[in-house]
Amino acid sequence: MLAAALYLIGSRNRLQLIDIKYLSADNLHIWRGERHVLRGLSAELRAGEVVQVAGPNGTGKTTLLRVLAGLLTPEQGSVQWCGRPISADRDGYNAELSWLGHDNALKADLTALENLDFATGLRRPTAAGETRAALERVGIARCAGLPARSLSAGQRRRLAMARVLLAATPLWLLDEPFTNLDAEGTALLSALVAGHLKSGGLVMLAAHQVPEIPGHAVRRLELGG
Repeated sequence: MLAAALYLIGSRNRLQLIDIKYLSADNLHIWRGERHVLRGLSAELRAGEVVQVAGPNGTGKTTLLRVLAGLLTPEQGSVQWCGRPISADRDGYNAELSWLGHDNALKADLTALENLDFATGLRRPTAAGETRAALERVGIARCAGLPARSLSAGQRRRLAMARVLLAATPLWLLDEPFTNLDAEGTALLSALVAGHLKSGGLVMLAAHQVPEIPGHAVRRLELGG
C-alpha cells in the first residue's frame, strides 16, 4: 500500500514528484456507556480540503476529532494517514498533526511569548523572532509580554491558534476554533485557514457554524442524522 498518493507534474524541462496528504476514517464505532455515539462512520479529507463536522450537541463531534487525533481508540474501525494506520507510527503521525481542543492548553503564569516558546520547543528548535511573528499573524503581538491569565477569552483563543501555526503541520484538527472570537478574530482565523489550504494543508473542524473561508468551499459532515 502506498504511503501517500503520488503525482508527477512538470513541463518539458523538469518533472516534480508531489506527495499528496490525506486522512481517512473507515467504519468507526464508539460507545459511551450504553450510548452508541459513532455508528459505522467513514470519512475522508484530502490536501486543500476543509470539512466542517456538524450536528447537535452530544452527537459526537468532539469524539470524532479526538479519534482522528489519536486521543481516543475506536471500539471498531480504523483511522489512516496517507493509507497507513495511525497506530503503525504514532510519533510520525503526531509530527504531522496539530490539535486544538476546547481547552486552549496554555500555562497561565507564562507570558504569551513564553507559552509559544515552550510549546514549540517541545517539537523543534525555534528561529529568532519566529514566535513573535506568529503573535503578529493572529493579531496579538501587543500581548507578547502579558501572562496568559490576564488575556481575554478571545486573545487566549488566538494565542492557542498561534501555537497551531508554529507547529507547521499539514493536518489541522480544530474543535470549535471560532469560540470566543469577535468578528475581527473570526475573519482573521478564516483567512489563516484559507492560507493553510492554499498551501496544501488539510483542515477538519467541529463547529455549529463556519464563516466563509475565502476561496474554498466548506464540505459538511453531519452527525446525528
